[in-house]
Amino acid sequence: FNLQLWNNYFHLAVAFITQDSLQLENFSHAKYNKILNKYGDMRRLIGFAIRDMWYKLGNNKICFIPGMVGPILEMTLIPEGELRKATIPIFFDMMLCEYQRTGEFKKFENEIILKLDHEVEGGRGDEQYMQLFESILMECACQHPDIYNSVESFVNLVKGLLAKLLDYRTVMSDESKDNRMSCTVNLL
Repeated sequence: FNLQLWNNYFHLAVAFITQDSLQLENFSHAKYNKILNKYGDMRRLIGFAIRDMWYKLGNNKICFIPGMVGPILEMTLIPEGELRKATIPIFFDMMLCEYQRTGEFKKFENEIILKLDHEVEGGRGDEQYMQLFESILMECACQHPDIYNSVESFVNLVKGLLAKLLDYRTVMSDESKDNRMSCTVNLL
């Protein structure tokens, strides 16, 4: 097992699917359709490959926690429904790996909270992501009653933070200083 090789693979793959030239939703409708018809959505293909490779790591997954939390988060925030559905479960697997090793998933939790702030501030994330994040992680947790309550607390924490970050991002373009200040106080 070559940790550096695998680390390079994951980082390169995430960098590929998050590059600006592949963010189809930023193009006009006509250009979007033309690219989709000619090439398909390469982000989905590479995202599925990342997911498949993650699950093939076996016991070595723990070597990538918390280091891969940020890149995986960046990938899951791409506004493509099938990609999100396929890759958000990686988070639960990360939580489960850390929990099985240490009895908690604090490293994972701290890293996702830290990275979420940066990603949402950069314009990523939306209400649909928040709902999908919650439903997928809670569905995964149902199969593992020993960590269900911990996952539920984590999901509620992230959901609350994401809602406040999305409000903050929206309010930053608002003219009212009172609204911006109120939202900043809520986020703090």
